[in-house]
Amino acid sequence: MRVPSALTVAGSDSGGGAGIQADLKTFLALGVHGMSAICALTAQNTKGVSGVHEVPPEFVKEQISQVATDFEIGAAKTGMLSGPAIVEAVAGSISEHSIPNLVVDPVFVSKNQDVLLSQDSINSLLSQLIPLATVVTPNLQEAALLTGTEILNLDGMREGAKALHALGPRYVLVKGGHLDADATDVLYDGESFLEITATRIASQNTHGTGCTLSAAIAAHLAKGSKVPEAVRLAKDYVTGAIRHGLEVGRGYGPTNHGWSSTMRPASVEP
Repeated sequence: MRVPSALTVAGSDSGGGAGIQADLKTFLALGVHGMSAICALTAQNTKGVSGVHEVPPEFVKEQISQVATDFEIGAAKTGMLSGPAIVEAVAGSISEHSIPNLVVDPVFVSKNQDVLLSQDSINSLLSQLIPLATVVTPNLQEAALLTGTEILNLDGMREGAKALHALGPRYVLVKGGHLDADATDVLYDGESFLEITATRIASQNTHGTGCTLSAAIAAHLAKGSKVPEAVRLAKDYVTGAIRHGLEVGRGYGPTNHGWSSTMRPASVEP
């Protein structure tokens, strides 16, 4: 049986809630064959990150090459890329192999506020990888760091989306999960905005939500959805995963990637 395939290029989370592990669980849950290129190993749990070990950039390129020359990749997503040389290697590989439907999740800071990218890496992300993206998915803190502007409300999210779109991606999704109201994300295509809203869920088990959302978008793109529909379906999936979050560990627990969808869909407003 042939199934859609998607590639995750990211770091490994030894606690299993984010990174490569979350991405592959998401792909499986959404009916997509998952492949991976690991860029960094992390020593972490639900309470924080104690260490990061980078994979040599040439080996990251080799992982991507082996996948791209054998499998039909329907979409790909990037997560934690660690260093500027790895960002360059990934961007070069994406271009070399013409990998479609790229979702860039600019992972800078962990749930426990551990910084995961240097300024040089952020600069490389801005200049080399984000211009290749079909969708880039920053949260408020990441959008602020990328644009150099504090983002405090929906108007700020729209302005941040415009600034990031000017760098070259087809779509920008600024995630509003850190605002106080309902969880509203802003999707921008260079001409118009969509606000995608779901009811906020009070839960501490939100580790890996950004990884899970970007992986879910990639999965739906691999299955043939257009970007706005892929984003809406992905938000539905993540909302359910948070609602059914797992009580494991002593810190920020992970979402439940295997939950059964019974929730009302998120609304999409122009």
